Amino acid sequence: MGKHAKPSGKSAGTVPGSGVRVRPLPVRSSVRLRKPVDIWHKPALSAVVALAIPDLVLFGLGRLDLVLYTSAGAMCALYAHGLPYAARARTLMWVVLGMVASLGIALTAASLTTSAALLVVLASLMSAVHKMVCDATRIGPPANVILTFITASAFFVPQHLGEVPLHLALALGAGGLAWLVCMAPALIRPQGPERIAVARALETAAGLLRTEAGPGGGVGPAGGEPDGVVQARHAAAAAVNAAWHTLFLVPTRHPARAVARAGLERLLVRAESALGHDGWSAAGEAERLGSWAREVRSGRPLPRVTLSDEQAAELVGVAEEAREPRRPVPGRPHGVRAVLARLAPGSPLLPIGARVAVGCVLAGWASMAVGVGHPYWAVVTAASIYQANTTLSGQRALQRTLGNLLGLLLYTALLPLMHLGELAMIALALAFQLGAEACITRNYWLGSVCVTPMALLLTEFGQRVPAGTLVADRWIDTVVGAVVGLACCVLVTNRRAADRIDVALGRVEAAEAVAVRLLTTGATPAADGGREVGTDPEVGRTHETDAAPGAGRSRKPSRALEVVWARDRLVGCLVELREAVEVAGGEWWQRALPEERIARAEQQGHRALAGLVRQPPAPVPAPGPVPAPEPMPVG
Repeated sequence: MGKHAKPSGKSAGTVPGSGVRVRPLPVRSSVRLRKPVDIWHKPALSAVVALAIPDLVLFGLGRLDLVLYTSAGAMCALYAHGLPYAARARTLMWVVLGMVASLGIALTAASLTTSAALLVVLASLMSAVHKMVCDATRIGPPANVILTFITASAFFVPQHLGEVPLHLALALGAGGLAWLVCMAPALIRPQGPERIAVARALETAAGLLRTEAGPGGGVGPAGGEPDGVVQARHAAAAAVNAAWHTLFLVPTRHPARAVARAGLERLLVRAESALGHDGWSAAGEAERLGSWAREVRSGRPLPRVTLSDEQAAELVGVAEEAREPRRPVPGRPHGVRAVLARLAPGSPLLPIGARVAVGCVLAGWASMAVGVGHPYWAVVTAASIYQANTTLSGQRALQRTLGNLLGLLLYTALLPLMHLGELAMIALALAFQLGAEACITRNYWLGSVCVTPMALLLTEFGQRVPAGTLVADRWIDTVVGAVVGLACCVLVTNRRAADRIDVALGRVEAAEAVAVRLLTTGATPAADGGREVGTDPEVGRTHETDAAPGAGRSRKPSRALEVVWARDRLVGCLVELREAVEVAGGEWWQRALPEERIARAEQQGHRALAGLVRQPPAPVPAPGPVPAPEPMPVG
């Protein structure tokens, strides 16, 4: 993370005299394997169960030609496993409805026209919508890929208009089953998702302390912190911020839930204190945090945690914040209006959507030009490679191509098993689904090795195609989709990425100024025009609410709540700045980044954050209002 924040005299790859930086498309590290995500088995098993039940029912009825429609609903079981169950229930409902609506559009179009060129255009436009909406809602993995895969396939399935209601009913029924499967663990571990989020925060905080205490935790080359410490600090701040977001999604109307959340909040406050580490035993505290993380993950009773006076004061502020009326969901868009605001003119998501639409159309048409009978595979390939910037998109194109090639070899090797019968095909499809989820978090190309034969099996359920033709078409479509999609990614530049950094820098500097004022003079960070202003809910866990009816001025928040608001605003802005820098840093054609200003803002911001974590402000009379920063688009 910290590599883009290094001050330097001249950016590598800068065009002389232009101030524009041309970034190469690196392929290094594209195939390197990472540690698997800690909860990979949850979406994997959920999807297997949600797919297996309707598949076996259709097998018993002799109607495996309907597998595509039940798979559309069952695949929704891959989503929202990081959310607490109350939020998961709402999110999965929207995912299922979005999947069924997309499928309905595709099936209706397929029943009304047989023009492959027109269907490619419609599938590409739907792919662009999926990409922008998933990015705007930050739904998380697998994001738009599953929606686009199912919808693009449905555009090219022979269809009669009278059959569409039945097929949509099958998808909706399978989606309801997926909802039940994903909600079932709440009966066993109702606090599981929030425990995992807090455990991650404890683990990253322990990692930060070990990094600071290690041999490379001293002073960096330019007198600042070394890269390892910068990266560990950003990771800890992001994990703590994400854990607070998760906890505030947990309803506390029931006393038992309120008590359970309070215990997790104490642990999270202790993890947050690592951001303000100042001289105490880092090794001992890191060991304690790691031990607590293991206990939290195990499901055992929460450990007893001793808090300092400052940490106890923060819990008072947290409790006040939880009682505030009209609190929006932190870190997530609040309702349809917030999502639409992210897609408004000027949003950095719009160039990404344009890339997807243009790239998918050209990839599909190119596939048709070379005579491939499955142009939607090229559309899906092009849609799947588009990431936040050109660099990541180039890496994804390489990963997709490599994974599909190996997947086709695996499919060819397993052809004898597939010829054993339909039940064997179902078993293989479920095994590939499990393998895909097990491998894809380690690297996308490794997951694609299992995704490719699973996609081919779905095609086989509908109609039998000679294996040689199927493999050749898939390989050609993969190459065409990757090459054409990446070319459009390079041609359709996202010049708004650097503008987003400018806005993020202004927000960090404003939040840091409020924090410094609060530390030095005890100034109140929010009160303006009868409104209490905290962090924008897009980037922090605090909020903005109207004052009580009839009040002539805003209600004065308590001292503890002021500290919580100031710290949350600063953490959220720092995380947003780092994300904006990473996105802009990966664009191949972009003006030179203000690296010195970025490094200074992050250094001063983290210093102020450490001060807020270490000590509370002294109580003084509240001063005049401090305006909130202007809201910024989020990519």
